[in-house]
Amino acid sequence: MLLDKEHEVVCAVRDEKRLSINASLKRQIEIIEVDFLKDPIPGQIPADIDAAYYLIHSMSSSTSDFDEKEALAANNFNAYMAETSVKQVIYLSGIVNEEHLSKHLQSRKNVEQILYKGNYHLTVLRAGIIVGSGSSSFEIIRDLCEKLPFMITPKWVNTKTHPIGIRNVLQFLIGVLNNEHCYDDSFDIGGADVLTYKQMLEQYAKARGLPLYIFTVPIMTPKLSSYWLYFVTSTSYKLAMNLVDSMTVEVVSKDRRLEKILGIQPMNYTKALELAFIKIEQNEVASSWKDSMVSSRFKRDLDKFIQVPTYGCLKDKQKMKAQDPKKALQRVWAIGGKTGWYYGDWLWRIRGMIDKLFGGVGLRRGRTNPDKIYVGDALDFWRVLLADKEQGRLLLFAEMRVPGEAWLEFKMDDDNILHQTATFRPKGIWGRLYWYTMLPFHYFIFEGMLRNIVNNKE
Repeated sequence: MLLDKEHEVVCAVRDEKRLSINASLKRQIEIIEVDFLKDPIPGQIPADIDAAYYLIHSMSSSTSDFDEKEALAANNFNAYMAETSVKQVIYLSGIVNEEHLSKHLQSRKNVEQILYKGNYHLTVLRAGIIVGSGSSSFEIIRDLCEKLPFMITPKWVNTKTHPIGIRNVLQFLIGVLNNEHCYDDSFDIGGADVLTYKQMLEQYAKARGLPLYIFTVPIMTPKLSSYWLYFVTSTSYKLAMNLVDSMTVEVVSKDRRLEKILGIQPMNYTKALELAFIKIEQNEVASSWKDSMVSSRFKRDLDKFIQVPTYGCLKDKQKMKAQDPKKALQRVWAIGGKTGWYYGDWLWRIRGMIDKLFGGVGLRRGRTNPDKIYVGDALDFWRVLLADKEQGRLLLFAEMRVPGEAWLEFKMDDDNILHQTATFRPKGIWGRLYWYTMLPFHYFIFEGMLRNIVNNKE
């Protein structure tokens, strides 16, 4: 939308390689790498910017100190902005009208107070639950309804909230840009409906034509609720804990001034759902919170794992000639998620359930797009390290619970032979025992997977 209005856009990310947008869009924007949790580096941000959107949060990274990280990021942001000619900063926050706030919402409010100290005009948009794919709260509602026709739920499902369609959020974000009537002020933004979480679940199920029966019990503690969300949905446990903490607090807009200032009429929840699913069905979801490194088992720089080691490693190597190499690569690029793994999917699902029981990511994350893969994407319990379709190479790094480190690589050579290599670097004796225990399964799974990819079989 900014590009459509002929704005020059600078996008600040921690890792440019993990920015999951198409090449044509990348060419239209300037991309810079900045980590706002690290000490500011002079000159890293262009000095001649007019306005900035502050969209940083750390809720998924921790249950204990995410508020400290969010405060640090806000202070470092102010330090960066002090070196620029920025006139306005727009901060997308959460509705904070209650006297007693959750840690998550209190952190949002603290960040707002820090940003007000910056040398610019601040505009704060306090949003309710955002309805659109990529929103963690929306994805949880979607997961619950798609997976469970019968739910025994905690009492927080009766908490009132104020959902807003992502299209309206974008309208507000664009509308306040360079608008002096919105300088140095905070505004609530919400949709046309105030609903309980239970009503949101019921209306979602109705819109999707899904059966749903909800029974509420008062005995489910926040910790049990977090475990329930973790095992049933795609959320991480840390994010589930922080979300459950906030779900006990009403987030209802008490300020509708901005709708009149900008002439925006927010849509109702049903319409927001309809538009969200148009994006999902057209595979136009740019990214998901599940692709974030905070949903990962590892918090390290994954660049170091692109070079697959050889010393001290155990390998399973398979190769097979592809009669139609283009189609074989298409199947490689569609692997995981709803497509599955082409052989022994029930064994992959069991492995995913075991992983989740031991605190791993399991298969819950799926994949963001059914046929496109970007570096840094989550793909079931793998992380994409390299995805070069022109060179015919896909490299995945395991994020499931294993006593060591594991890679899975697909490579098409010049003779149209598809090479599939599983590499495992064991950690101690338990790592080696794990590998040799799994060896019989590896033989059938990996050989069957490659055969079905090459022969275009399910």
